[in-house]
Amino acid sequence: MVYASVCALVAFTISLAIGGPAVRLLRAMKIGKAESGEEPAEYAKRAGKPTMGGFIFLAGIVSVGIFIAVDRDSDILVPLVAMAVAAGAGLIDDAQTLVGRERLTGHERWFWGVKWAALIGIGLGASLALYYQLDLEEARLPSFITEEPVSLGLIYIPIAAVIFVIAVSGALPTDGMDGLMAGVSALAFLGYAVIAFAEGEDALGAFALTVVGATAGYLWYNAYPATVIMGEVGAQSLAVGWVIVAFMTGWWLLMPLIGIIFVAEGLSDVLQIGYFKVSGGKRVFRMAPIHYHFQLGGWGETQVVTRFWLMGMAGALAGIALAVS
Repeated sequence: MVYASVCALVAFTISLAIGGPAVRLLRAMKIGKAESGEEPAEYAKRAGKPTMGGFIFLAGIVSVGIFIAVDRDSDILVPLVAMAVAAGAGLIDDAQTLVGRERLTGHERWFWGVKWAALIGIGLGASLALYYQLDLEEARLPSFITEEPVSLGLIYIPIAAVIFVIAVSGALPTDGMDGLMAGVSALAFLGYAVIAFAEGEDALGAFALTVVGATAGYLWYNAYPATVIMGEVGAQSLAVGWVIVAFMTGWWLLMPLIGIIFVAEGLSDVLQIGYFKVSGGKRVFRMAPIHYHFQLGGWGETQVVTRFWLMGMAGALAGIALAVS
């Protein structure tokens, strides 16, 4: 735990130290997010706010993560590489949403096709790495169901790939308010860090805590009112890394509980779109994803974020209790 705590502290320090210069550089380069028109009207004033801030915490994660991989366990390269690839895909996505540049609307069929192809490709690659490189093919269940892990064999690959795509795509809508995605992700990683330590996977636990530390350092700049937003660079890398860490612990069936906010956000989007189409224009929520529903219902932004953090904490604690009981 001392080793893991030091890793987390170093990652936190790196993020905190480079955050200020990074924000100034993004401003100087005019890397600002344009208004999408898919948020409440008050968000229009945020147009031009520096984006791609995910590179701030990725710097801490990669720096310390590589050290852990070299010093303790090379398996840590799997989530590291996947997060780097996801960040690259997110960078391309972010490039379409910058102020003052000709951009896509984000709703073109071919563009959605490219995004889904990239997500499926990363998911399939990660699943193959988990099975062939890390020899993972089990699902762990709470002790009151079975004491032994359930072996899935070769079918683990398609199951992992499908769950990967669903989980990542469900988590991404969480990135919509200052501090929301970063805080919820830190809690979700913390939950799996505790589980990893309980399973004797100390290097994996250290890596998960490293993500927590790096994300906490980034929150210094992303807390309301944020001076920078993480963009798809950050959101995609966090979602991808979290899902892979979950699979590496063997407790991936607990993702809906530990990532309860991710589930609520993704499901609210699906329900809103589906019901809108079948009902001829009616809505389930005031606006989706669901954090906007609560904001339009009278909660302040900081109230929504804080309460979602609390629910995320409750989900993480419940998941830990099931895993270590």
